[in-house]
Amino acid sequence: MSRIRVQKVSEQMKKELADIVRTSVKDPRVGFATITRVEVSGDLQHAKVYVSVLGSEEERSATISALTKAAGFIRGEVARRLHMRVAPELAFRLDESGEYSARIEHVLKTIRTSESPSAGE
Repeated sequence: MSRIRVQKVSEQMKKELADIVRTSVKDPRVGFATITRVEVSGDLQHAKVYVSVLGSEEERSATISALTKAAGFIRGEVARRLHMRVAPELAFRLDESGEYSARIEHVLKTIRTSESPSAGE
């Protein structure tokens, strides 16, 4: 499969997954979840879905658990919406890149404020 096709399928899956999670998944454990990216294998058989969840660690793990449990339903919806004969097997992963970048920003801000008084000397 060409890389361009895989990228297009990945992007379209991201859009559809976001809509499915927002509108069709009725599990109350699914909190404020955002699909950040989808990585599809070259043969379109497997897809890693990265999800960012706002909330405590408990809420994050509950959301991933609920999405994993609903993976069969979500996979069927993706196949129907994208008109695919076989939809990729979905593996949901917690995306912590937002938290990581916020932590880096906080460290940089701390460094800047600690250097500011000494810059005036």
